Amino acid sequence: MKIGIIGAGQIGGTLTRRFTGVGHEVFVANSHGPETLAQLCAETGAHAVTPHEAARAGEVVVVAIPEINVLRLPKDLFVGVSEDVAVIDTGNYYPRQRDGRIDKIESGMHESRWVEQEIGRPVVKAFNNIAAQHLMDFGKPKGTPGRIALPVAGDSTEHKQLVMQLIDEIGFDPVDAGSLDESWRLQPAMPVHATDLDAVGVRRALKEAVNERKPEWRATSKSPGISMNPA
Repeated sequence: MKIGIIGAGQIGGTLTRRFTGVGHEVFVANSHGPETLAQLCAETGAHAVTPHEAARAGEVVVVAIPEINVLRLPKDLFVGVSEDVAVIDTGNYYPRQRDGRIDKIESGMHESRWVEQEIGRPVVKAFNNIAAQHLMDFGKPKGTPGRIALPVAGDSTEHKQLVMQLIDEIGFDPVDAGSLDESWRLQPAMPVHATDLDAVGVRRALKEAVNERKPEWRATSKSPGISMNPA
């Protein structure tokens, strides 16, 4: 499969390594230009491209950038890209640690609904609830007891199935988390976030989630700060 990845940070770089590792052809882009991706591409065999090229690379496009940087993506990024292409949003909103205030999210819009509105494309929410190092190191063969499960939320059954197939291929159990309107259950501070649960545990955690953004996950007048000193 040909996969475009926009973002080469912790999650984007890890997915580049994982997807190439199971035989997929990856086209990876960042905001600094293809020449800055030489080391990652030499390591993985991925192709360094521009964001526009990554968006047109194949059957799946992964958007793996800080939430605030979604606003900096080219407005025509997905113009002309087939609707058959699945777009994965891996992002989380960290208003006090990194992103600052995003008014629509603060007013109640779910993170991934905001992302799809900004990029003008339906998205599938996945890969946002696991640490990058765990995504790199903890994949196991199908059927292994205790295999970590990753939830997937989206409105397109076909796109979700494609994403769930990729999750299985890199060593995790995919769990259907419902429509994109249910993607709030995957957000930071929810029971499924950063917990490395198996499939049974993920399903239980999704049910236990409460649709309320806690104060510590809302922007303040001083936002943003940094991870070690949230504002």
